[in-house]
Amino acid sequence: MTALLTASDFAPHDALAAVLLDHATEGDDGSHDLAHIHRVFRNALKIQAGEGGDAEILAAAVLLHDCVAVEKSSPLRSQASRLAAEKASGILAALGWPKERIEAVAHAILTHSFSANIKPETLEAKMLQDADRLDAIGMVGVARCFYIAGRMGSGLYHPGDPSAEQRPLDDRSYAIDHFPAKLLKLSDGFQTATGRKLAEERHERLNLFLTLFRDEI
Repeated sequence: MTALLTASDFAPHDALAAVLLDHATEGDDGSHDLAHIHRVFRNALKIQAGEGGDAEILAAAVLLHDCVAVEKSSPLRSQASRLAAEKASGILAALGWPKERIEAVAHAILTHSFSANIKPETLEAKMLQDADRLDAIGMVGVARCFYIAGRMGSGLYHPGDPSAEQRPLDDRSYAIDHFPAKLLKLSDGFQTATGRKLAEERHERLNLFLTLFRDEI
């Protein structure tokens, strides 16, 4: 993947990407790989174009938001964004970034995660959270959902009650349960006007997929 995506693919922040890409990802999770970073980067550019803010802080936060890999099934999952924020702070400090800008990047990374459940306070943090969550919904979100389910050894759906009408949702055991448990809730929590607008269409795609999936089973 690093041969397919280079710093030039992160223009106009290619100079920043050139020094940060080597730190951007770790592990072998294809749902949080460099392609994911690139999609979030493109989402962030769209949102920042409508919202403003500090483009360099946002770009650095995007490039480093998944610099620590923690599996979805790990008990440390809720700590992933904190660990990434701490690692990112060290990377930027070694590059000579001022303390206040490092803290701004770290806050954005810390608060981007759904599982961390920490409210973003700055515009850049809100934009990163929106950009990352856009990649969790729509057709890419569907693909990532089933990819992660496969890594976790989950089934596709509960054959006796796929819509969870008579049982509690269990998205650890059944991939399709992750839609009502999390994915279909994400569009209500977008932080920026631009992000909310982009999320609307992807949310409808999730609903369409779920309808068609249930029709086939």
